[in-house]
Amino acid sequence: MTTSPNDFSALSLPAHVLANLTQLGYTSMTPIQAAALPVALLGKDLIAQAKTGSGKTAAFALALLANLNARRFAIQAMVLCPTRELADQVTTEIRRLARAEENIKVVTLCGGVALRNQIASLEHGAHIVVGTPGRIMDHLGRGNLDLAAMNTLVLDEADRMLDMGFFDDIATVAKQCPKERQTLLFSATYPEGIAKISQQFMKNPQTVTVQAQHEKSKIRQRWYQVEDTDHDEARLDAVARVLNHYRPVSTLAFCNTKSQCRALVQLLKDKGFIALALYGELEQRERDQVLVQFANRSCSVLVATDVAARGLDISQLEMVINVDVTPDSEIHIHRIGRTGRADEEGWAISLASMDEMGSVGKIEVLQKAESEWHKLDELTPASKEPLRPPMATLQIVGGRKEKIRAGDVLGALTGEAGFTREQVGKINVNEFSTYVAVERSIAGDALHKLAMGRVKGKSVRVRLMEE
Repeated sequence: MTTSPNDFSALSLPAHVLANLTQLGYTSMTPIQAAALPVALLGKDLIAQAKTGSGKTAAFALALLANLNARRFAIQAMVLCPTRELADQVTTEIRRLARAEENIKVVTLCGGVALRNQIASLEHGAHIVVGTPGRIMDHLGRGNLDLAAMNTLVLDEADRMLDMGFFDDIATVAKQCPKERQTLLFSATYPEGIAKISQQFMKNPQTVTVQAQHEKSKIRQRWYQVEDTDHDEARLDAVARVLNHYRPVSTLAFCNTKSQCRALVQLLKDKGFIALALYGELEQRERDQVLVQFANRSCSVLVATDVAARGLDISQLEMVINVDVTPDSEIHIHRIGRTGRADEEGWAISLASMDEMGSVGKIEVLQKAESEWHKLDELTPASKEPLRPPMATLQIVGGRKEKIRAGDVLGALTGEAGFTREQVGKINVNEFSTYVAVERSIAGDALHKLAMGRVKGKSVRVRLMEE
């Protein structure tokens, strides 16, 4: 049987790793994996330019796992990420890819979680640390992290970390890593700071680039002209018209400012939509709750700023709406790339006024394509029924601290409560809370039965998370 150059078997990976990749459904390499892995597996420093959702996590995870000695219980790899959400996703992916190895321990170190729990995890030993720069610096400052055995440093979404003002933090962390190490840097765009990092902290890095373009067939883009930006209400109203016309199950709407986010969420709620906002100042607990409800399809529209949406990877996202045009054309590519993932198709709808046409022009140049314009008058409601998400979220007071597991909640709902497995969606168990998505039609009944019944042999307090 011939091997395609894009097959993982073309790489110098052990048989048990290849078998695990096949089991996980990794059939052939994505463009960034095919470009980055041969270089990274040779132990060379690498700057890889690729967007979120391109398979970059596996590209660096397979390289750092190849460098790892599972029998040596010491930190041998560190991954820096811009946000807690991305760090959690990266940790999950590394664990999946490490299943074929002996017991490899990955610890996540991010803000918003008690330090003492993280210190306890580190005291038990770890092979790989994944975290945000601020929290990792905090642990280094307290002497909780011994990096003497570290051989691989990964900077994931480096452009986002630079945007968030983390250059000095990255520099502080990099200086405390052993000089003899491999550094892998992944970034969707190439701002000035990347060159600065490569000069200061990398050894003759090789650069690989995968074009920041999307398959045209996968993402259908349409533009609608709105009145000039001082008529904000007309623009926000246009978002509601778009939603009622296309009726997507799940939409991520981007605004350039926090105040625009708030105004849009209020207007959508007034019109009967279930919408939530995500912006920089939210507390971690609120942020987690918003993301859980959006990811489990209990919320139709998530309205976010670019800063807040960094590191967000939501599967099955039917639509992205650019409520405001971003002046940075690379960010536009990044925004719309959240939809049309894997084998799914997606809509990217953008609203623009005459005074934003300069930014639209820059986007056309980058995409090497003219925009497809439509009139707002074409948008007509597809149904008289309000657009509702398919699921609703129940919050149970109690989580990992109470040793609750997803199976306990599923068992309570499908056992005595009498619901089917198909009526229950995602279950997220956090430290102190558990969130379970159920079909919207059974939410009231499920709430009542859970409150009257038992989870793990105990009575629990439950509430329906709806505005």
